[in-house]
Amino acid sequence: MTARDVDPRLLRGFLAVAEELHFSRAAARLYVAQQALSRDVRRLEQALGTPLFLRTTRAVELTPDGERLLPHARDVLRAHEELAAAFAGPPRALLVDMNTDGPSTGRRVLERARELAPGCELMARFESGLTHAAGEIAAGRLDVSFGYAAGLAPALRARLDHRPVRHEPLAVLLPEDHPLAALDRVPLAALAGESVYAGAGNPRTLEWTGLARELFAGRGIAVAPPAPVAMGKEEFVRVMAKTRNPVLVAVGFLDMPGSVKRPLVEPAPLSPLSMVWRKGFDHPGLDALHRAVTELQNAGGWLEVPPDSWLPAALTPGPDGG
Repeated sequence: MTARDVDPRLLRGFLAVAEELHFSRAAARLYVAQQALSRDVRRLEQALGTPLFLRTTRAVELTPDGERLLPHARDVLRAHEELAAAFAGPPRALLVDMNTDGPSTGRRVLERARELAPGCELMARFESGLTHAAGEIAAGRLDVSFGYAAGLAPALRARLDHRPVRHEPLAVLLPEDHPLAALDRVPLAALAGESVYAGAGNPRTLEWTGLARELFAGRGIAVAPPAPVAMGKEEFVRVMAKTRNPVLVAVGFLDMPGSVKRPLVEPAPLSPLSMVWRKGFDHPGLDALHRAVTELQNAGGWLEVPPDSWLPAALTPGPDGG
């Protein structure tokens, strides 16, 4: 690649870093992983044959050639946006997977995004499991989903972008006459000896089963054996009434007849919920979803980790810098 062939995406990355002078803040602004942004900046430097930033452990600064590129990058991106606007038709509907038809975190994000972008059509879909939904996103049959992105297979995850949304508290769904149903909150130790259903055997929900196995490990809690995959609330209630196994759920999971939902504590397990979309995908509805996530995170402290909480080992903060 030469200067004549520079992808506008590389210029957008350069401009974000040049304005933020901070790689992680620039990556968050662009809704991309910091490593991907750093890679794009290096590709641009290689194409132009010159370093654009001075990077230290304390600061990021523009080089003289970076300063020289800055006005040209702004001009090119402005022209690119004007060209796109001149030939753009109305955007198609954005297909957003809610995973379950209930008062979930994803539903809250979708509803706020609809308020922020009333001109966009954001259509809800229910794919039941991020593993399945992620495959649909990679194939172009779905646009956005929510779930435990770190639990996806690496080859599939590499085709997607994702953004942390919420550290979502987990709960257990119990038959009304279960001995633990009398508690307001259920300590994890109280589930020792139980078999808890977490989607085992369902190929759509591999990420959820993996999260449960990690949470239950060393606590004497078994993952319940596979049950028939139930589609819809009535079928779920019927199958769970037969097995009578407790069910691992998020706190926002649907209330079910014949069952009670109790938060888990000591420690309080958190599921790292992310928003997931296809790499390189651009849509005004996706922008609205990002704005909704930022607003709800700030208002609700969604990424806070309270004391005495549990998170899976895969959730580790990345280093700053480029």
